[in-house]
Amino acid sequence: MADIEDTHFETGDSGASVTYPMQCSALRKNGFVMLKSRPCKIVEMSTSKTGKHGHAKVHLVGIDIFTSKKYEDICPSTHNMDVPFVKREDYQLTDISDDGYLCLMADNGDLREDLKIPDGELGAQLRADFEAGKELLCTVLKACGEEVVIAIKTNTALDK
Repeated sequence: MADIEDTHFETGDSGASVTYPMQCSALRKNGFVMLKSRPCKIVEMSTSKTGKHGHAKVHLVGIDIFTSKKYEDICPSTHNMDVPFVKREDYQLTDISDDGYLCLMADNGDLREDLKIPDGELGAQLRADFEAGKELLCTVLKACGEEVVIAIKTNTALDK
């Protein structure tokens, strides 16, 4: 029999789920839902009448919160859909590295340097405001093991 020291355990997450079930009829516009295994914000919802077989169907249109890609799905209103646990956090921007990573500081003083400048207009605005010397807060959205900066705002708490 192998010694305990020889036993190798795979490390993983805590086992907590990244989603929870919610009845399709309970979902709301501007809420979150998993469509095609992607975390999406619901932008459109319509319910069809009960058909011959007794199920009203809900037509969902969602925008991926990380890629902005549009997804659609139709689900019986009585069925459960997965809803991602979505967490928003604001970080103070302290620096931008040469390779495009943001140096962000949490409220408790912890630093993180694992997020890249977002693509597109938001990234360009962030870089321009930072170079102009503005104190910025970055809103980071976290869901399903992914994180991305979704918004920036001027940090008014520092203005005295």
